[in-house]
Amino acid sequence: MNKFAASAFFVSLTVTSTPLFAQTLEQGETLPNAKPGECYAKVVTPAKFETRTEEIVVQEQSERIQTVPASFETVEQRVLVREASRTLTYVPATYKEVVEKVETRPAEANWEMKVGKVSHPASPGALDGIAASGVDLDTVPETVCFHEHYTPAEYRTQDQRVLKRAGGETIQVSAAEYETVEERVVIKEASSRLVNVPAVYRTETESVLVEPARSVWKKGRGPLERIDDTTGEIMCLVEIPARYETVTRSVLESPATTKTVDIPAVYKTLEVERVVQRASEERVAVEPQYATVPTRVKVADAGFFWLKKGEEASASATYTGREVCLVPRPAEFTTVKTQVIDVPASVKVVERPAQFETVKVQRLVKPASEERTEIPRLVKTVTRQVQVAPPTLVWRRVLCETNTTPEIIQRLQRALAREGFDPGPADGVLGSATLSAVKAYQEKTNLDVGGVTYETLKSLKVER
Repeated sequence: MNKFAASAFFVSLTVTSTPLFAQTLEQGETLPNAKPGECYAKVVTPAKFETRTEEIVVQEQSERIQTVPASFETVEQRVLVREASRTLTYVPATYKEVVEKVETRPAEANWEMKVGKVSHPASPGALDGIAASGVDLDTVPETVCFHEHYTPAEYRTQDQRVLKRAGGETIQVSAAEYETVEERVVIKEASSRLVNVPAVYRTETESVLVEPARSVWKKGRGPLERIDDTTGEIMCLVEIPARYETVTRSVLESPATTKTVDIPAVYKTLEVERVVQRASEERVAVEPQYATVPTRVKVADAGFFWLKKGEEASASATYTGREVCLVPRPAEFTTVKTQVIDVPASVKVVERPAQFETVKVQRLVKPASEERTEIPRLVKTVTRQVQVAPPTLVWRRVLCETNTTPEIIQRLQRALAREGFDPGPADGVLGSATLSAVKAYQEKTNLDVGGVTYETLKSLKVER
């Protein structure tokens, strides 16, 4: 059992007993299928390695290169040292001064309005008034002026009929007439009411299943055996019995109902006023009243018109004091001195011939070359450990404090005594004498030593 002790990860749990047995299960993280009363511990299986021999290239195949320089010969050669060209010389232009008269403001004619001694540009409304008076403004010569006149509005007096009082109607009202009579009146109508009849129950007692029997996984304590590479996790499938409760309940014998009770109507004799003749009204029309009053009515609006200066207006027209004239404004000029080109700029061209020179030149006789020498590859043989299987976690069935019984220990002690090994008294207690007998039996039968294993129990024909 301790053949993996050097490489395993072991988590120890403090217990008062010595290990009994363990059985390896299939690898996996999920808890295995089990029967009630069985426990399992999670165990680390170490990685597996194997020795391999490999050849490693420590130096790749290559080659050594040796260069051979080129060879040259010296010859004379006529070489162009300066190409033919020409020289350009700039000749600047010459200028002369001329005097020129430039117009800075063109001649124009503007309409101006004068009121008293104040002049200002004429408004579009004033020009529209002159044009409405029959003047073609586009053909009017300069310095012509126009005066504005107006004629007052005309009125006449006439009689007008005015409503003095509006028409309508008067209403005469007649009151209603009544007679008093006795009458039997329902003051509360006939009805009914519902009366509750309570339900009748009887008491019954029965045993009710509140929790069925089941098997659940619980963490176990121990283990009681020594297990190499365990992680310390132990799970046991424990059987939990069904649970019942006694319940007392009321059973309905007859349900609750209602019954209907009739309530008669209530009457009262009252004195009642009945209408003999209803109230009425009589309407009489009232004619409207009118009065005649004199009224001043406008028959013509005030008129405005323009006359050319010097023309006479009618006696009913009045001069407004406004005058519009087409005032000419002469053009304005200024004298400017300008420099103009007399002789334009030019370029003078001077030709320059090419120049040659005889020099000594080295010509290539034989180009440079290379010589290659091959260098073979170097290989080294090495030996190394290669992992062929990673470490894993497995669940192993164990006997721990949670599922150990004195009966199992007694059967183990009797089997050891039957094979000639003294375990002490068969008292169901795992003591030092029993463990010594187990170890002696394992050594004699070539079983793994290290606690009571499933192989040991199987060999002794002890079953759980």
